Amino acid sequence: MEPTHLGGEVAVQAHDELAPVWTVVLRRQPARMVAGQPEGGYAGAYELICCDCGDDPDLDYRDVSPELQQIRGPYPMAAGIDEYMKHLEPRHRP
Repeated sequence: MEPTHLGGEVAVQAHDELAPVWTVVLRRQPARMVAGQPEGGYAGAYELICCDCGDDPDLDYRDVSPELQQIRGPYPMAAGIDEYMKHLEPRHRP
């Protein structure tokens, strides 16, 4: 793994280190997902992905249930931030 240079310091993450764990994220909505990767650029909207609700960030919007599509949005940025904050209510906190 190549080191990353950050302002004169070097940051390296070994393959055996755990990546940060997240369960809810607001991200730009990809035009479509192929093999878990965005393809064709991004739409002008944002989507809310909640793994605690059973969503899978590797799936395309069209491949998730209608219930998860309702959670995902799409949202304009300001509305997406509002929905993200609402989604973090106590039912999603440990």
